[in-house]
Amino acid sequence: MEYIILTATMNDVADIKKIEDACFSVPWSEKSIEESLANPCSHFYIARVNNEAAGYIGIQIFSGEGYVTNVATLPEFRKQGIAGALVERALENEMEFLTLEVRKSNNPAINLYSKFGFEAVGVRPKFYREPTEDAILMTKFL
Repeated sequence: MEYIILTATMNDVADIKKIEDACFSVPWSEKSIEESLANPCSHFYIARVNNEAAGYIGIQIFSGEGYVTNVATLPEFRKQGIAGALVERALENEMEFLTLEVRKSNNPAINLYSKFGFEAVGVRPKFYREPTEDAILMTKFL
């Protein structure tokens, strides 16, 4: 499967919202997506397969510190390398580290992040809702 990774724009809000709704029990609102895209510290990338949105990643960079807001791939496009390509694209930004939270039970994501050199550095108790679950805090120093 061929895909391309593009910098997301306001024109991608509906596609990002579709991915959010399909992937998360508590998805971001369209307004939250728009506000985040408008933030000059935010960097969003979208993966497209035959012009169809397949996944996205959002990060924010403050004073050289990178924070992943979300990574998501539509179920029908998983296990195709898209999430990894999105993470690779995010890592191309200039920053001292990139950090993220991941559900403790999300072994595929934990394995993906570990493959890219992220290490577990802490736990955020009861970070996630619906269902309530701890988050593992993972960081990659660059």
